[in-house]
Amino acid sequence: MRICHVITRLIVGGAQENTVSTCIGLRKLGHEVDLVIGPQAGPEGSLYNQAKAAGVPITIVDELRRTPNPWLDMSACRALRHLFTGRRYAVVHTHSGKAGLAGRVAARLARVPIIVHTIHGPSFYRYQNPAGNWAFRWAEQIAGACTTQFVSVADAMTDQYLAAGIGTPDRYVTIHSGMDIDAFVEARRDDSLRESLGISETDLVVGKIARLFRMKGHEFLFAAAPRIVAAVPNVKFLLVGDGMYRERFEWLVAKMGLLSHFVFVGLVPPQEIPRYMASMDLLVHLSLREGLPRALPQALACGKPVVAFDVDGAREVCLDGETGLLVRAGDVNALADAVIRLLQDAELAHRMGEQGTELVKERFSEARMVQQLDELYRRLWAARH
Repeated sequence: MRICHVITRLIVGGAQENTVSTCIGLRKLGHEVDLVIGPQAGPEGSLYNQAKAAGVPITIVDELRRTPNPWLDMSACRALRHLFTGRRYAVVHTHSGKAGLAGRVAARLARVPIIVHTIHGPSFYRYQNPAGNWAFRWAEQIAGACTTQFVSVADAMTDQYLAAGIGTPDRYVTIHSGMDIDAFVEARRDDSLRESLGISETDLVVGKIARLFRMKGHEFLFAAAPRIVAAVPNVKFLLVGDGMYRERFEWLVAKMGLLSHFVFVGLVPPQEIPRYMASMDLLVHLSLREGLPRALPQALACGKPVVAFDVDGAREVCLDGETGLLVRAGDVNALADAVIRLLQDAELAHRMGEQGTELVKERFSEARMVQQLDELYRRLWAARH
C-alpha cells in the first residue's frame, strides 16, 4: 500500500517520534511509505537524520509552517494537493495542527481514497483564549469533514473531539503511541552518568523530560521545589530538554537559591533517554496540554513511578495509586505532597514502578502500534473496495 505521513515539524518530540517510528515500522511490513514535513527546526533538535538513516523518503514542503499565515497556508495546501495527486497515495495520514488541517484538505481535493489523522494533543484547550479556542475548533471541524478515520493516542482525545462536534464515534479508534519498550525495561541506573551531572550516590532524583517552553509546567515544579527540598534535602531535579525558556528558568532557579538542586541537561538524543530515565527515582509530568505524554510510559517501563497532572490522557497510564499519583492541574501543594510521599516511601515507589512496567509492556510497544495501524489501513481499504 502506498502511504504518506505528513507532520509540520520533525523536531524531537512525542508526536514526531511516534510518526518516525510508524513510518519505519510500516516500511518493514512492505508498505511504500513517504514522509512529508515542513522546513522548520528549533532548539529541541531534529529527527530528520534518524528518519533518513532508516531509509524513509522525506519531502520538505517549504510553505508548511507552524505559525499561522493565510497566504503560506493556502500555498502549502496547493503544494500538498499537487504532491498527493502526482504520487497517487492510497492513504494520507496527517499529524499535528497545521499539517493536519492543510494535509487533510489537500488530500480531499486530490481525491486520496483514505485520509487518517492522529490526534496527539488537542488543538483547542481550556487554557487558551476563547477566540483562539473557537478558531481552532472551527478549523478542526472543517478538517474533520475531510477525515476518513481519527486515531487518538488516548481515549481522552476522542472524548474531547466528539464533545466539540467533530466526527462520530465510529470514526475514532484509540492506538497508544508506541516506543522501544525494551530499551527502557533493560536500562539500569548509571552512576557514572549521575556523577557527571553532579548527582551523588545518595541523592534522590526527580526527573522531568520536556521542552523548556510554555504549557510544559516547569513553573509548577519550581514553585513546589522549596517544600520538597525542605522535606528531602538530598533531592535533585533533573530537567532533560531544551528550548527558548532555558535562560529564564536558570535565572529563576538561581534567584530562588536552589541552583544546587537543579540540573539542566539540555538536549539529549532520543536513544540516550533510557540512560537518563533509569538514573531517576521518579518522573513528574506537568504539562497543561498533552494527548498522552510518552515520558510517562517510558518512566514506567524503567520501573519508575510517576506524578502527573490530571490532564488529557495522563490518567490512562498514570493510574492513581497504582502506577503513580495524579494531581489536579496547577495544584502546587498537592504536587509537592505527591513527590515527597514517593521520595520518602521507597517501598511504595518500587511497587508502583513494577506495576507500571507490566502495564506498559502490554499497551505501548512500537510493534503493537504499527500492527494496529496496518490493520486499520487494510480494514479501511477493504471497506472502500
